[in-house]
Amino acid sequence: MKPSIYITRKLPDVCVAELKEKFDVKMWESEEIAVPQDVLLSEVKKVDALLTVVSDPVTEELLSVASNLKVVANMAVGYDNIDVEAATKRGIYVCNTPDVLTETTADLTFALLLATARRVVEAAEFTKEGKWQSWSPFLLAGHDVHHKTIGICGMGKIGEAVARRAKGFGMEILYHNRTRKPEAEKEIGAKYSSFESLISQSDFVVAMAPLTNETRHMFNAEVFRKMKSTAIFINTSRGAVADEGALYEALEQKEIAGAGLDVFEVEPIASDHPLLQLKNVTALPHIGSASIDTRMAMIHICVENIQRILTGESPKTLVNKSMLETK
Repeated sequence: MKPSIYITRKLPDVCVAELKEKFDVKMWESEEIAVPQDVLLSEVKKVDALLTVVSDPVTEELLSVASNLKVVANMAVGYDNIDVEAATKRGIYVCNTPDVLTETTADLTFALLLATARRVVEAAEFTKEGKWQSWSPFLLAGHDVHHKTIGICGMGKIGEAVARRAKGFGMEILYHNRTRKPEAEKEIGAKYSSFESLISQSDFVVAMAPLTNETRHMFNAEVFRKMKSTAIFINTSRGAVADEGALYEALEQKEIAGAGLDVFEVEPIASDHPLLQLKNVTALPHIGSASIDTRMAMIHICVENIQRILTGESPKTLVNKSMLETK
């Protein structure tokens, strides 16, 4: 009997053709609608491999019924949707898709920063709705980006890529990270800063940190109060690094000037969410890595990791590296 694979979103046939030649492959029929948890619970009981997306909760409950499961290949850099500890205890490999989406996500992050600062979405809607009646000196006037100060919280590969883009705009670049990055300081001109100093000095505060117990709600009411009243908050990491209630209050009370958000605590975000009612919020549907080239590359890595593990080879991008020590 061939090893079996379950894929939680509909993918292009060309992406899974290689898997179908060697394995039994079953795929959820929708690209946009998430597989229901009860369906996933039923399917995972039978399979050797699971290809998931970032919004699929791979919980201990799910893993506890996955008696044959050998690998979870997650189509994302982050893996906070997966109980990695529970997977490791059960001898299940967890793989992600780093590196290939770095530049694409940095492009989107800087695009979101520009759009929020210059009120691009608001201006486009204003024009399409026929509200533009005449030119006026402060019509939809926003904030300059060039030569302002950007503060990057989380200086991983994507954070460094954002910093390179900021350098092109002549920005002063501050960063905060668990460890200093001497090469980025030398090559990009980024300056290491304490978190407190960064949030108080920056015109643009960009959340790039992974979601952990330590970073959950690291951007809270106290932090927003310490930012400049003209500051703009950008989040393309994970929604829960910011307290959305506190962010709403900070925007409503004009403690900060605006926010550009690609991620939210609950996704998809409800259309009646308070944040979406604010004009100074630019909101996107978690499209940080959503270029065709990058998404195809991410799928390819997932497919390669699954093939490697099901044929007895080591995976290409392993999250729970301790698995290699125990095998």
